[in-house]
Amino acid sequence: MRILILLVMACWSFTNRAAAALRPPGVPTVRKHLVYLRDKANTPYSLSAPQRFLTARALERRTRQGIALQPRDLPVDPVYVEQVQSVSGAKVWYTSRWFNAVVVECDSATLAVVQALPCVRSARTLNRSGVGVVVSPVGEGSVPTVARPAGTRAGYGRAYAQTHQIGADVMHDAGFRGEGMQIAVFDGGFPGVNTGAVFASLYQENRLASVYNFVGRDQNVYQYDNHGTLVLSTMAGNQPGVFIGTAPQATYHLFVTEDVASEHPVEEVNWLIAAERADSLGIDIINSSLGYNTFDAPSVDYTYAELDGRTALSTRAATVAGRVGMLVVSSAGNEGNNRWRYLTAPADADSILTVGAVDSLGARANFSSIGPTADNRLKPNVSAMGRQAAFVYPSGAIGRGNGTSFSSPITAGLAAGFWQAHPTLTPQQVIEYLQRSASQATTPDTLLGYGIPNFGRAQQAVAGIPLPTAPTVGVGNRVQLYPNPVPAGAAACTLQLPAELRSQPLEVRLYDVRGALVTTLLLPASNAAIVQLPTTALRPGVYSCRLGRSGGPPYTLRLIRL
Repeated sequence: MRILILLVMACWSFTNRAAAALRPPGVPTVRKHLVYLRDKANTPYSLSAPQRFLTARALERRTRQGIALQPRDLPVDPVYVEQVQSVSGAKVWYTSRWFNAVVVECDSATLAVVQALPCVRSARTLNRSGVGVVVSPVGEGSVPTVARPAGTRAGYGRAYAQTHQIGADVMHDAGFRGEGMQIAVFDGGFPGVNTGAVFASLYQENRLASVYNFVGRDQNVYQYDNHGTLVLSTMAGNQPGVFIGTAPQATYHLFVTEDVASEHPVEEVNWLIAAERADSLGIDIINSSLGYNTFDAPSVDYTYAELDGRTALSTRAATVAGRVGMLVVSSAGNEGNNRWRYLTAPADADSILTVGAVDSLGARANFSSIGPTADNRLKPNVSAMGRQAAFVYPSGAIGRGNGTSFSSPITAGLAAGFWQAHPTLTPQQVIEYLQRSASQATTPDTLLGYGIPNFGRAQQAVAGIPLPTAPTVGVGNRVQLYPNPVPAGAAACTLQLPAELRSQPLEVRLYDVRGALVTTLLLPASNAAIVQLPTTALRPGVYSCRLGRSGGPPYTLRLIRL
């Protein structure tokens, strides 16, 4: 994962070389390897008894989505694992159901013995281990700053701009804050999460379901790199008046998959094992603000041609995660203004939601990785605020920084609330509706994908209401209604008028879905660009709002009352 600033990278390079120099001469180099097994023919597990390897929540998720169990879901044959483990010098770290493989730590001579076992099909080396050095980079592609005061809506603090841009504030008003949704965050560490006020409700309300460190095989996650803390805050932050994230009431799982002391494909396998655990726990959404394209020697870099949705280890894992019913939300990467330019794995997977970065005005951030994939699929899917995005440091201080590391979790929180509102949808349908709601839905490109998604427009898409040709977020020279949907109990919504509709009387008529006139409002001539429409008398439902004016055709908008 490329999250290091230049100075930190230089420090790591020196300390890692020094650690290697400490290895006594003649001592074999110990590496981790992904050892693929031949089959699952004699496994004691059965698809007819999935409760032995999947939780009730995982099975319910698959049943709800109509996903049949397949042989890839079966655990590896324990007899094969024992055979590998019995080789002197071989240490089995993890097993992989989806890849039918084991992660083995051993030297090259031991690996040759392991590969000669009848149960082994093949193996690939994942890393070169050494004395680990933990550093603390600040965030993928980011140059952090102290947050400047910004216009806020009561409660959200400095997170308001990134929340409002995608309509997540409207989503919260509608009662969808992620309740009942489970989100796994894959990252490099979460210092301060167990002590910070912005995360206190996770513990008070028992919404931190599990933690695990896949690098060290323990539960020590509240240390190492602070990148995970920053990422988590954009979703889970829940300190009213200070900082509110996009899914402040969701349940979270914190998984350390990233070893920030080095960069090798073993981290992609950590990603795989974490995704399998997320599957078995019945988790709904994975946020991955991680990216892989170049590695430390002797590991071999990916080429752009290999970003084809079928090659990279993490991409293959993300694809399976999507197909077993989880929504994977992935940062596109921060390579847009360097020689690589393109996505990083696993953002090239074909069944996940890949997110690029924009600023608060909706303009593309130049660092945001671009598509297409090597096999010419459109990526990213959507984009959200990643330039000068707000987040919370482990200390509790609020900062701003740059990176698709932030646009991804901001969008994941939106997806959680939207999916909560429509629990019968599949992950692919969630992706489809968010794409249809986005600012470039009719003209997607390889820079921003379908553009900036919006909760209100996604709600309209689900309801089968024709979407306007322009987004409802952002101020422009057109008529807009917001919040839309109008939250239950709201006394009014806001009508924004372009210059051509000011200084003249307007007649506003609201019709229900049957075409029956519900109410007529007369707005006197005014120079005001913003007027309030009373909504107290409106029942929940979908309405057509028609603005009549003298000497011109009427304007028609759709209004949803929750």
